[in-house]
Amino acid sequence: APSLAPRSLGRMSAVAGRAPALALRQPRTQRASFLNRMVAASATEGEVDYDTVTASKIRNVAIIAHVDHGKTTLVDKLLDEAAISISNDDGGDRLMDSGDLERERGITIMSKVTSMSWKDTKLNIVDTPGHADFGGEVERVMSIVDGVCLLVDATEGPMAQTKFVLMKALARGIKPLVVINKVDRDTSRVDEVEGEVFDLMVNLGATDEQLDYTTIYASGRNGWASKSSDPNAPRENMGDLLDAVIENIPAPKVLDRSSFSMVVTMIEGDAFLGRVCTGRIASGSVKLGDTVQALDNDGKKVDSGRITKIMCRRGAVKMDLKVASAGDIIQVAGIGKATVGFTIASPDVTEALPADKIDPPTLVMTFCPNDSPLAGKDKASTKITSQMIAKRLFDEAETNVGIKVSASTERSEAYDVMGRGELQLGILVENMRREGFELGVCPPKVLYQKAADGSRLEPIEEVVVEVDDEFTGAVINKLSERKGVMTD
Repeated sequence: APSLAPRSLGRMSAVAGRAPALALRQPRTQRASFLNRMVAASATEGEVDYDTVTASKIRNVAIIAHVDHGKTTLVDKLLDEAAISISNDDGGDRLMDSGDLERERGITIMSKVTSMSWKDTKLNIVDTPGHADFGGEVERVMSIVDGVCLLVDATEGPMAQTKFVLMKALARGIKPLVVINKVDRDTSRVDEVEGEVFDLMVNLGATDEQLDYTTIYASGRNGWASKSSDPNAPRENMGDLLDAVIENIPAPKVLDRSSFSMVVTMIEGDAFLGRVCTGRIASGSVKLGDTVQALDNDGKKVDSGRITKIMCRRGAVKMDLKVASAGDIIQVAGIGKATVGFTIASPDVTEALPADKIDPPTLVMTFCPNDSPLAGKDKASTKITSQMIAKRLFDEAETNVGIKVSASTERSEAYDVMGRGELQLGILVENMRREGFELGVCPPKVLYQKAADGSRLEPIEEVVVEVDDEFTGAVINKLSERKGVMTD
């Protein structure tokens, strides 16, 4: 349920068991200034100069896992270990979950990048969603990282989304760093889960090199990680995990050319800077004032301009950079028409960099203006026309790679919004409602795929059900009614 407290005083925060709890906190303006002071004062041993760091001293890593296995909490503790303040409105809990709905529901919806220094190395850390509906967020960040920390709950073991994100990582040739999390729980079964992770990687076709992975045992909430599963081993901090990242995640591979180029992975809007593009530099370097161009996927020039801002995140704070080099993950402003998948490059670059394809949507919902008898009754709704709805939906499709939008063929002034699941589309509807939109939505429908001969293919989902023996018959019966085929 949403918080009833004023925004400046309270919001929902996830605590043990994801139960919402209301807490008093600082206003956001005070929080920003406080974080800036803390970052400026945190000159720790092994601090890296972000303006001069080279690819050999950079590690780009994504934290991937099933939903609620502790990714965001783990990132909090990693930042805390590097003496970066994680104090925020939730008292230091889930710094990377910055959206209102993320905080209220206790889930990560959008991938986010932050960075930290550890032993003369810059670590760019990407926090990813764990829910299958937001799998597009995981897919697009795989192109900017060189390694992954596969987080697995010591009690639940590998789950459905664990298999999905691991499959994407293995397909890119990435050897994961496995982290067994929540090993301090009474219900943990560390040895069994280790075997399940290995079996899963074998079933997904991992190579011998990928199967030779390192395992770290951790308790994210308690802030410690260890190379040993022995309960009597030292359990004091996250140093073992950070050391393992530097040792096991390779330095980024860059193109051997001096011209600057990078693929846009994420975009966001800023009231003062305009469009801000995030990506990993594939070659060369960029500095403030450089002239650059934007190329579409076919290599056609769509825009040009000058770099007005170069930034990166350190903890929750954006840092201004004067120059950035190949291998680093940065944000740049100055190109107004660049979008996700486009290449930003020096004027002498003529070919676009390859952009990874995203799995297609599976569901479609039709959005239209509210034509019910209650239309216009809600005085808080100020955006009611089809033009306003259309602009908002197409803007969403531009920034969210998991969403596709097209004009409806069945209704006038309506738009088909295609996504990966009901939760993803439901989040979009709720965000629009909070922004003052009033609209109607139709029930979701399955998107069917076409075969090469034009015939329609039936969608198939793989389902794993674990129940007591007494319920097995009922579950098999229900699945059989839906044309389920039992394979094991």
